[in-house]
Amino acid sequence: MFRSLLVALAALLATPALAAPPVWTVRDADSEIVLFGSMHVLPKDLDWKPPALDAALAQADDLWFEVPMDAAADRRMQDLAGAYGLLPPGQTLTSRLKPRAAARLRKLASRLDVPMSEIERLKPWMAEVRLTTAAFAQDQGLAEGGVERRLQAAAPPKVVRKAFETPDEQMALFAGASEADQVRTLDATVRQLEKDPGAYRRLVAAWSQGDQKALERAVVGGMRKSSPALYRRFIVERNARWMDALQARLAGSGRTVVVVGAGHLLGPDGLPARLRALGYDVEGPQ
Repeated sequence: MFRSLLVALAALLATPALAAPPVWTVRDADSEIVLFGSMHVLPKDLDWKPPALDAALAQADDLWFEVPMDAAADRRMQDLAGAYGLLPPGQTLTSRLKPRAAARLRKLASRLDVPMSEIERLKPWMAEVRLTTAAFAQDQGLAEGGVERRLQAAAPPKVVRKAFETPDEQMALFAGASEADQVRTLDATVRQLEKDPGAYRRLVAAWSQGDQKALERAVVGGMRKSSPALYRRFIVERNARWMDALQARLAGSGRTVVVVGAGHLLGPDGLPARLRALGYDVEGPQ
């Protein structure tokens, strides 16, 4: 990768019975794939797992994530972040920004208690990740409470864990984006975090209620409109590659659970829509 109803949303997120993120089920004669859209960062006390997902995991042969969810992959991602996310010595992030964008960045970093001495060393994409993570943490969003970590731990040991991408492949997606696109999306994120600090809570509320239209607007709508190149890079092209693995799995037999970022399951470019277009039987939201 990747916010005035705040009181009402806080009450909503404290009510586990209302949490019902959508699940899609794809079937052919001898195969079943359950698709579940992840929120990578969640409030740790939110009870979000739908019964259909629990049932699918109990019977699954394999469980797919975007990247492996193990200690070795975590270490590799940290190493790669250091290698690809830092500017060369002597260079600064704000020197790459327009004066007003740099001023907005400094103001937001101060509000989030992120030292500018740290931000200045980061490439635009890594600075965006750092600031977004800090904003989520202030709003009780924790990576440890994200979907993937909890499912990795909860799935039965017999379930084979697999991944669509390696850490190197995923990191290359971020690091390989043009600097102009990185700067543009960084400034857009800074503006959003500055003007709409309740967006994260609304995003979690839309996800937990299964509100597909609100989720699509929040997760992919802005990227599709403001950065078509990044939308193609991060959503369209990756989905096309992942479809190869899904079709190969459907050509075999057995039960599979797929857990990827919610943005990959939304709209006409999402995995459910792509599978329907190929004639597969897909149960779930249209």
